[in-house]
Amino acid sequence: MPELCGIELATPVINASGTYDAIAARQAFGDALLEDFPFAAFVSKTITPEPRAGNPPRRIWETPAGMINSIGLPNKGLEGFLAEDLPRLAELPVPLIVSVMATTREDFARCIERVARRREVAAIELNISCPNVHSGLIVGENPSETEALLDALRPLTEKPLIVKLTPNTADPASVAAGAERGGADAVSLINTLKGTAIDPVTGAPALGNGYGGLSGPAVRPVALEQLRSVRARVELPIVGMGGISSGADAAEFLALGAAVVAVGTESFRDPRAGSRIATELESSLLSERSAEPVLDLD
Repeated sequence: MPELCGIELATPVINASGTYDAIAARQAFGDALLEDFPFAAFVSKTITPEPRAGNPPRRIWETPAGMINSIGLPNKGLEGFLAEDLPRLAELPVPLIVSVMATTREDFARCIERVARRREVAAIELNISCPNVHSGLIVGENPSETEALLDALRPLTEKPLIVKLTPNTADPASVAAGAERGGADAVSLINTLKGTAIDPVTGAPALGNGYGGLSGPAVRPVALEQLRSVRARVELPIVGMGGISSGADAAEFLALGAAVVAVGTESFRDPRAGSRIATELESSLLSERSAEPVLDLD
C-alpha cells in the first residue's frame, strides 16, 4: 500500500493545494462525494495567519497547454479555518494535510502550533514561496532561509512537515537539501512557474495582478527535471506534481522517484481526475508487471 511519511494511502494520488475545493464539491454532490472521494489524501487550500481577500480579478487565464492563475491565496485566516473549514474537512474519508504560509518564523510557528494540536490533521505542508519580512529574501529560493525556518518549526510538532518547493529558483535541489537538514519529513514539487499573458482584445495584461503562476501540461517537463535533480540530492520522500493529466504522466513521476503524485490543474477540467488517474496508473503498473519476462527453470 502506498504511504507518505508513515500515512497509509489507498492510492499514490493526492491533490495539489488550492486546486480542488472539497467543501464546495460536497455542497454540489452531497454525501456521495464521501463515498467515492477522488484523492487518497486531501491537501487544504493554503491558510495564512490572517484572512486574505486574494488578488483582483481577472484571476485565471487559459493557455494552449494549461492555465495561469493569480488567485492570491484567499482564505479565512488561521482562526476562521480552524473554526469553520477544519470541522468540515475532517469529515472527508481520507487523511488531511493542511497547507500553511506566513512571512515570519513567528507567524509560521503560530500556525503550526495551532494546526498541529488538532487530531484531525495528519500532516502539515509548508508553502515557503513567500518573502521573509525580516531578511527580505524569498524563503523558498534560499537554502539557508529554508533550513533556518525548519530549524525553528521542527521542534513544535511530531507531525510530518512537507515543504512545498518553488520552481522559480536556480537550484531547487539545494533548497530541498536545506529543508532536509532542517528536519523536513518530505518535499513537494513543483509549484507554478511565473508567467503572464496579454488580453488580445484590449492589449492589456490579462490578469488583474499583472502576472500569475503557469500550471498544466506545459510545465510537466520542467517538473520532471526538477524532480530528477531533487531526487539525486535528498533522501526525503517526494510528492511529485506538475502537469499530471493521465496515469501515464503519473507513472513518469513515480519512475523518477516520487513517493506519491499530486493532481492540480486537471481537476479544473475533470473533477474526478484524481480517481481516473489512479485507475489508469494502476492499469499501467499491472501491464508493466505482466510484461516482465518469466524465468524458465526447465
